[in-house]
Amino acid sequence: MEAAAEIDELGWHTRAERTMSPNFDDRPVGIAVDLIVIHAISLPPEQFGGDGVEQLFLNRLDPCEHPYYREIEQLRVSAHFFIRRDGRLMQFVSCHHRAWHAGISRWKGRDRCNDFSIGIELEGHDLCAFDDAQYLILDPLLLCLRAAFPIVDVVGHSDIAPGRKTDPGPCFEWNRLTKR
Repeated sequence: MEAAAEIDELGWHTRAERTMSPNFDDRPVGIAVDLIVIHAISLPPEQFGGDGVEQLFLNRLDPCEHPYYREIEQLRVSAHFFIRRDGRLMQFVSCHHRAWHAGISRWKGRDRCNDFSIGIELEGHDLCAFDDAQYLILDPLLLCLRAAFPIVDVVGHSDIAPGRKTDPGPCFEWNRLTKR
């Protein structure tokens, strides 16, 4: 019988495909990771299946490949996890480090959500339903993260950056997540 997925001692999911982004740093000392932020991303916008998101997280986005890439090529961003439309799970930053996914953000009176959160990007956009395969990976991932960290809340990017961000959007089915 195969062992259950978990977050190992170095902060890596034991079943995720690992691709290390340079866009991370140390979390502040003494701050517990107690928030998970759900995002939606597609590059080029509203197109799925390409390597744009990975290239963005690795600082390898080619500005000649798509006009939108010229607008964002200077960004230095990442997320801990990325779930593709087909359910493929990728991890770019150890959960013990601070990924650069939330930007200017605030949750329950605390600023700088990157300090105390784990970011999960879903391949998608605000006005498109997410695929079943993504929920089938997301729910166990959340349970795994809850087992490893004292998670209190799971929120959307729009919840921590209202007016600035709208993802994961109205098509994200929050009721499909297990409440445990």
